[in-house]
Amino acid sequence: MTARKRQIKMVGFLQAQNCSIAPGSWRHPAGATDFLGPEYFQRIGRILEDGKFHLAFFDDRLAMPDIYQDDHKEAVANGVRVVKMDPVSIITAIGMATSRIGLGITYSTTYYEPFHVARLFATLDLMTKGRAAWNVVTSLNDSEAANFGRDGHLPHAQRYDRADEFLEVVTGLWNSWEDDAITLDKTTGDFADPEKVHKLDHRGTYFNVKGPLPVPRSPQGQPVLIQAGQSGRGRQFAGRWGNLIFVVYPTKEIGLKQYAAVKDEVKASGRNPDEVAICPACYVCVGETEDIAKEKRDYIMNLAKPIDALVLLSEALNFDFGSKSLDDEFTDEELEKISWTGFRERVVALSGKDRPTVGDFVEYSKRGTIGEFPIFCGTPTQVADQMEDWFTSGACDGFVLAATHTPGAFEDFTRFVVPELQRRGLYQEDYAGTTLRENLGLPALTNP
Repeated sequence: MTARKRQIKMVGFLQAQNCSIAPGSWRHPAGATDFLGPEYFQRIGRILEDGKFHLAFFDDRLAMPDIYQDDHKEAVANGVRVVKMDPVSIITAIGMATSRIGLGITYSTTYYEPFHVARLFATLDLMTKGRAAWNVVTSLNDSEAANFGRDGHLPHAQRYDRADEFLEVVTGLWNSWEDDAITLDKTTGDFADPEKVHKLDHRGTYFNVKGPLPVPRSPQGQPVLIQAGQSGRGRQFAGRWGNLIFVVYPTKEIGLKQYAAVKDEVKASGRNPDEVAICPACYVCVGETEDIAKEKRDYIMNLAKPIDALVLLSEALNFDFGSKSLDDEFTDEELEKISWTGFRERVVALSGKDRPTVGDFVEYSKRGTIGEFPIFCGTPTQVADQMEDWFTSGACDGFVLAATHTPGAFEDFTRFVVPELQRRGLYQEDYAGTTLRENLGLPALTNP
């Protein structure tokens, strides 16, 4: 039997908001403006499914960006990702308009309860016939804490300790029902075998949960788990739990090292590294000619405003970037307070400074611009060459495509790049099955 050729896993990076992850995208003349209605998101979902993307994935935050100058006004005035709708309803709407693409949303282990999350995703998995995925996050900042009645954000290590136990509870609840528990015997009146539905009775440091979960298992067993940890503790967490790991690699060379490190964490957790896909974020600017592609890239770059970076850095790093000048260095104490340690470590490494300035964070993170992620730019052949190079050199298993504007960026990729990658045998011609696990090449999880 001939082994199946390794192919790129492709994820569409979405937000339930007024723009893509690039805040300037809403300012693009071709950017759709009906983002407060289901048609906007269903249209994107159908485009991604036409492009044979494996997954449509929603990022999320639980607060409006308001840490910059301790106010939301600049963010609102400039449309810096201030609309943040709950992604559950939106991903459900996409699910009703599609039939094969995976459907992933972000939910926090810091501010929700395991039983709620387990029931939500188990139900979503059933209603989408086995296409659900959960992006597991620990949340970022004090504004999110304040929206949930907390005085402050949990320390980094404690957030991950809580998240580990959270996942133990959720996966335990997902395993409440054995696969063949339901009998539906109308003759005898037996609905299900009670010996095949189990209480959890979890008692731990953070949670006491009885169970069982009142939701039977889905066709794929349980939802796919997405994780984005890149710090030391976050990478350990991702290695233990993630089926698909979302990463940010500024360059291919950095990607090669970090890809190997994450795969080592997966192996150390007793899991098969070949069953975990590592996918870095990227932008694609593609055109009929290289000049057209570069013009598209430069145009969207110029839509970014300086305030975009300062507002988003403040939100992501839980520090007011309006409290210092661009030339001010961060003190060691201030750096320790930054909640996203992987982000901080990346800026320290790229700047070569133990104490970067505010300007260094702006320059080396490229937050608020499409320069935040690698940009594959050029003709369809050139873009495919760049993606193939990353993929075949061992820097990644696929990509998370962010949009320069919506839906045009996804339309361009589907129309120009997908056929070229398919011609090379690097991209699926069609979906392998009906569930997300099948399409990612993962085995269904049976119980027992």
